[in-house]
Amino acid sequence: MKLWSIRGNSQKLDGGSMFGNAPKAMWEQWSPPDEHNRIDLACRALLASPLNGRTVLFETGIGAFFEPRLRERYGVQEDRHVLVESLRAAGFEHEDIDVVVLSHLHFDHAGGLLAPWAEGRGPELLFPNATYLVGAAHWERARHPHPRDRASFIPELPGLLEASGRLEIVDGPHSRALGQSVRFSFSDGHTPGLMLAEIAGPETVDGQPHGGVAFCADLIPGRSWVHLPITMGYDRNAELLIDEKRAFLEDKLARNVHLFFTHDPGCALARVVRDAKGRFGTEHEVAELQARPLAA
Repeated sequence: MKLWSIRGNSQKLDGGSMFGNAPKAMWEQWSPPDEHNRIDLACRALLASPLNGRTVLFETGIGAFFEPRLRERYGVQEDRHVLVESLRAAGFEHEDIDVVVLSHLHFDHAGGLLAPWAEGRGPELLFPNATYLVGAAHWERARHPHPRDRASFIPELPGLLEASGRLEIVDGPHSRALGQSVRFSFSDGHTPGLMLAEIAGPETVDGQPHGGVAFCADLIPGRSWVHLPITMGYDRNAELLIDEKRAFLEDKLARNVHLFFTHDPGCALARVVRDAKGRFGTEHEVAELQARPLAA
C-alpha cells in the first residue's frame, strides 16, 4: 500500500476564528495573517491504494462548488477543482476511487464531492464508483443541523448521497467497505459524530495495531492545534474537544500512529511527541506524501 497527500482548493480564513480564545500575539507566530487578519489553510486529502483491495480517498476538501460570491466570502483561492487535478497528477481519476471516507460533512471537507460550479447547473456528485462512508451520529446532524452550524453544511448533499445508492453509514469501529484495515473512532467536540479514521499499522502489539496513520480532521487541523488548549471558534464544545484531543494523542503516541493534517499548509504528516512537562508536539514532519509506503 502507498499513501499520497492530495492537495485540494486552499482557503484563507480569519485567524481569530481558527484559534479560538488564543491571543493573536501567540497564533500569529504560527500562522502569519494577511492584511484582513486571514491565515492560509490547506484542504488536504489522503489517498491510500491498495487498502483492503480498494483505492480509498479520505475526504475531498472544499472543492469548487461555490458560486463566485460565496467563493470570495469563504476565502477559496481557486475557481477550478484542484483536488481532481491533484488526483490526476498522482495517476488517478476521480472515477478510480472505490471508497470516500468523510470525517464530517462541513463544506470544507465534503465540498470536493461536487462538480465545479457552473451557471444554471445544480450540484452534481463526482466519484461515481465510490462508496461514501459517513458516521451515523454526524449523518443525523447533517440532515438536521443546529442553527449555530447550519451554514457549514451543503443543503443538497445528504439527498445526493442517499440517491447515489452508495452511502454506507458507519456506527462502530469498522465499516463493511474497509473491514479491519481502517479503524474508526468518534469525537463530539468539533461537531457531533466527527469520524476519525486510522489506517491500521503493520504491527500488532497486545492485540492493538501499531505504526498506522490517523486522519485528524478537525479534531486537530494542523500542528498548531496539537497543543491541548488551542481550539477553534468553530468548535461546538471546546472543553470536550480538549479532553478528546488529549485521549486521542495519548493513544497515538503509545501506538506510534502518525498524524495526518488536512488544514496545515506546510505539513501533511508528523509523529506526535510529548516533552518532560507533558506538552504534546510533533516531529518528523513531512510536507507531502508521494506514493509513500505506510511503514516508511
